[in-house]
Amino acid sequence: MVKSKSINFDGYSHANPIPNASRVGNILMSSIISGRAPDGSGMPDDLDQQIANIFTHIATAVAAAGGTPDNVVKVNFWMHDPATGRAALNGQWEHMFPDPDSRPARHTLALVGDGPSKVTCDFMAVLA
Repeated sequence: MVKSKSINFDGYSHANPIPNASRVGNILMSSIISGRAPDGSGMPDDLDQQIANIFTHIATAVAAAGGTPDNVVKVNFWMHDPATGRAALNGQWEHMFPDPDSRPARHTLALVGDGPSKVTCDFMAVLA
């Protein structure tokens, strides 16, 4: 039986006893990732900065598991207003995944609630 391995990295943690991601074999699944600053300074108010931070966390999580962003196969985003944030999201998306013939699948949903997070995500990667 293959046992899961918790994946954690500096600059991001959860208040609950869960890892940033979990790897079983070559499959990596993240927990929810918010746009908190990687330096631990908290949640920025700016949506664009939250989105940039999320992409930093995705890359860091995949690297901590032994992969690269090329291993990401699906990302789900939750945004307070997907229509308003789509341009910022697409800009970071194209930066991390520049090849239009080799991008992960993506789904964007409405984020409910009134907390400081304007955007969150989870992702799945297949590692070598």
